[in-house]
Amino acid sequence: MHTVVLGTTGTTAQDVIDVARGAARVEVSAGAREAVAASRAFIDDLAAKPDPVYGVSTGFGALAVRHISPELRAQLQRNIVRSHAAGMGPRVEREVVRALMFLRLKTLASGRTGVRPLVVDTMAELLNAGITPVVHEYGSLGCSGDLAPLSHCALTLMGEGEAEGPDGVVRPSGELLAQYGIEPVELREKEGLALLNGTDGMLGMLVMACADLARLFTSADITAALSLEALLGTDKVLAPELHAIRPHPGQAAAAANMLKVLTGSELTGHHQDDAPRVQDAYSVRCAPQVSGAGRDTLAHARLVAERELAAAVDNPVVLEDGRVESNGNFHGAPVAYVLDFLAIAAADLGSVAERRTDRLLDKNRSHGLPAFLAGDPGVDSGLMIAQYTQAALVSEMKRLAAPASVDSIPSSAMQEDHVSMGWSAARKLRTAVDNLTRVVAVEMYAATRAVEMREGLAPSPATRAVLDAVRAEGVQGPGEDRFLAPDLAAAYDFVRSGKLVAAVESVTGKLD
Repeated sequence: MHTVVLGTTGTTAQDVIDVARGAARVEVSAGAREAVAASRAFIDDLAAKPDPVYGVSTGFGALAVRHISPELRAQLQRNIVRSHAAGMGPRVEREVVRALMFLRLKTLASGRTGVRPLVVDTMAELLNAGITPVVHEYGSLGCSGDLAPLSHCALTLMGEGEAEGPDGVVRPSGELLAQYGIEPVELREKEGLALLNGTDGMLGMLVMACADLARLFTSADITAALSLEALLGTDKVLAPELHAIRPHPGQAAAAANMLKVLTGSELTGHHQDDAPRVQDAYSVRCAPQVSGAGRDTLAHARLVAERELAAAVDNPVVLEDGRVESNGNFHGAPVAYVLDFLAIAAADLGSVAERRTDRLLDKNRSHGLPAFLAGDPGVDSGLMIAQYTQAALVSEMKRLAAPASVDSIPSSAMQEDHVSMGWSAARKLRTAVDNLTRVVAVEMYAATRAVEMREGLAPSPATRAVLDAVRAEGVQGPGEDRFLAPDLAAAYDFVRSGKLVAAVESVTGKLD
């Protein structure tokens, strides 16, 4: 099994995905353990002194004015975890919780939080045992980090609360820890706070969304090319020299992808023979511009994620010279903004894909295709309601594109008076990404059916590869009406799994 080794300098997006989705094992390097021990020594020295230090010998948030005596400090750390584990609502997905835990461990291993090596080792043991704390949908404002979600994880570290075992069964955390020989952690000064104070949940969801969207942008380039081909459109608008004079890199990449898909097609450009069109509709002609803008937004989001993956987010932090300083690095604004940006890009990409689907189904605009791509229009309804479903998904995506990051709401008796709502931005982006996958799948389903209805002209070799692959997956072609939901579900799985991209790349080579 693949092993991810954490040092003091952060981690990579691929490491996050390997742990969250691939169940990779986690190890903490010897150098990181040494750095953790060294920073803990500073905390122990400060704890022995009479001067109050936030997070070490004081309360938290609006209660930071109270100095806590040594005999109450262990209770203080336990209490912050218990009281902050106040989430409500549905359970959060296993992959999100594993990403959350791994990214918190990344910060603990940096040697900037002041926890003991024991805490770091136990967190790694939980991940490697496949124990996943029960975390709930609501509870994070994205400032002072993802407090409630991280608290539920810390509760399991203490042997309290509930968690899911590798068998998928939810049980009391203490039972699971005992089963796997893991000793619950008795928290000491600073450790409860260090386990809670980070942007790890929103960052984990950002990393996974970036990976999913990268595949979806390529998938959308493919389906746009299939639609162009089915509509007998022209590929001249994809010429590299046209995109070079507006030098957005994402746009050039999208156009190049579409051109590769269409190479060798007998369908493109034939509209000029029978029904002259000066230009194709915007949804076809401007596909690279829309997809490209999303790609460039994704590139910015990845840059933000890379910086966060290299960060140690906690408050207070232990600096190299031993100072323990309060700061505002836990604020989720940088992550929240790009989560919202990506939801906007996803909504627009879904919107333009839906417009192409509608054009394929409208006999007045599809240049010779039957109404709704039906076998016998009137007797058969064809894909009429598939487009309704696609439109409903797009409509929801437009609502999800409303930014969460502008919606601050004060908390902690006005001590935390401006928050990022980054967790909420991440949660709605996950829904938007899933919706976009379905929208792209419906376009693919319609476009492949339409291409097969163009008799006498051969599609491109890449399109033929898609047709062969998707039919092998049980997604049926033209014919009389049938129960459509299973076909659409199979199309969704085909896109989500990456098989659409793989089918094209078997002919074209690697797409951007």
